[in-house]
Amino acid sequence: MWYFNSPEIVFGEGALAHLEEIEGRRAFIVSDENLVALGFVEKVQGRLAKAGMESGLFSRVEPDPSLETVSRGAQAMADYQPDWIVGLGGGSCIDAAKAMWVLYERPDIKPEAINPVERLGLRRKARLITIPTTAGTGAEVTWAIVLTDTKEERKLGLGSRENLADIAIVDPTLSKSMPLRLTADTGLDALTHALEGYASAWANDFSDGLCLKAIELIFRYLPRAYEDGSDEEARERMANAATLAGLGFGNSMAGLAHSMGHALGGVFHTPHGRAVGLFLPYTIEYAARLKPGRYAQIAHHLSLPVQTETEGAKSLVQSIRELLEHLEQPMSLREAEIERGALQERIDKLIENAENEATTVVHPRIPTTEEMKRLFLYAYEGKEIDF
Repeated sequence: MWYFNSPEIVFGEGALAHLEEIEGRRAFIVSDENLVALGFVEKVQGRLAKAGMESGLFSRVEPDPSLETVSRGAQAMADYQPDWIVGLGGGSCIDAAKAMWVLYERPDIKPEAINPVERLGLRRKARLITIPTTAGTGAEVTWAIVLTDTKEERKLGLGSRENLADIAIVDPTLSKSMPLRLTADTGLDALTHALEGYASAWANDFSDGLCLKAIELIFRYLPRAYEDGSDEEARERMANAATLAGLGFGNSMAGLAHSMGHALGGVFHTPHGRAVGLFLPYTIEYAARLKPGRYAQIAHHLSLPVQTETEGAKSLVQSIRELLEHLEQPMSLREAEIERGALQERIDKLIENAENEATTVVHPRIPTTEEMKRLFLYAYEGKEIDF
């Protein structure tokens, strides 16, 4: 038995106007100072006001939000007593909103205790709306929550199906102002979600089609969005692709590129999308040496050379590397400006973090500790995986 989880999704240009139809008394917006400065928070507050709702704001979410930030936001939420929570921003803001909501409803638990096994009993106080302003994380439609334990230098993969949003509003006009580097980073995050979601050991008929469509859209429209940020069609299709990828991997699971990317981000603070995109070719090469089939299916869907399953997997990896090069992304940890000495010094921590990620065990091939170390070292040198 399996489950497919999805919020109600309102999408397309002008989707933000759906806020005017929300019924409630008070909304609490979780966002960051950059989105306040860009006027996005004001836009949301204006729409909520037309629905007759008051709105409060917590705008101190940082990239890779910490456990401490979530606790502070939950206290502010408790002081305001909203009946709607609005997560506005990229994955950091939306994940923080999910976690704050849980603590608002359940002040008896700590954020690091949020898990898919124990019942939370949410929606007694409030419901959740998610509004992405980037085209990458898919956090608007997943129940995953990624928080940072700054003391342990580790990203925590948390979440429960109960903390899935009630409504996701995907309005591509909100992503038009993304700078090119953020466009590339978030787009690669979406691509990694879709590719890993399709190859996951937990992939299923319901997630497969979503992942394949997202992959197709990203390969077609991410280069266009990067070359010309004002390309409205590219922005809209990338917004849709990110949400489709979120639905896909959120109902299967991500893989080893995410495990290694989270580990890298926790120690070296590399932006998430850049980190997972960097590791993606290496982790596919590693898995495809034993299990190339699912990657060959993706290559076939993209009309790449697939005379054999091995050729198909290699074609896919080559296409990913060409995309990374086109997006001017680092192709190795060395190019990501991580010093070899620093890598060697922290490699045991990187391995520990990556092995503790749930996404490691659903990758098509699970590495030993020694293989994990070699994967990090090969990714540093930019070497093709040969083991």
